Amino acid sequence: MNNKGKFDRYAQMLREWSARMNLVAPSTLADIETRHFADSAQLADVLPKNAHIVDLGSGAGFPGVVLAILGWPVVCIESIGKKVAFLTAVRDALGLDNLTIYHGRVENYVADMPKNTDVVFTARAFAPLVKILDYVAKTHCPLYLLKGREIPAEIDTAMKKYKFDYELIPSKTGDGFIIIIKNTR
Repeated sequence: MNNKGKFDRYAQMLREWSARMNLVAPSTLADIETRHFADSAQLADVLPKNAHIVDLGSGAGFPGVVLAILGWPVVCIESIGKKVAFLTAVRDALGLDNLTIYHGRVENYVADMPKNTDVVFTARAFAPLVKILDYVAKTHCPLYLLKGREIPAEIDTAMKKYKFDYELIPSKTGDGFIIIIKNTR
């Protein structure tokens, strides 16, 4: 199955499963391709090509599953069992051997990560920036996050607790941003 076929099947599964459970806002189901797929895929323009991705709080798989379809090795972390079932079904239906589903909490996954792990964290609609940093700052791994227009206030709050270098890139699909965070201390 080519990538277009994988995205078509993913959209179909998202619509089917969303009828039974809350995966995404119902209002976004009419425009999955732009609202979810293109929004997540814009990370492909800035991610290191050889990165190993750990997607925090994957939910319906954004951006993790999208990045796996595009070829990155991805671990999707999700604590809610029914969302894990959805992610597992998507992985199996699309034949994504490069996608691992971790059923558990982000803090447990991060605590068990080997030291000097070479990963990049991603997230979309997961938590405020300071909370994300609370989970992952000690790993010193870079973050590539999809955030909304409130990100300047989130940066100000996070800077009261952490120091980090960051770059803000305007979203191609909405009024939010990609924020790249490195050198967290």
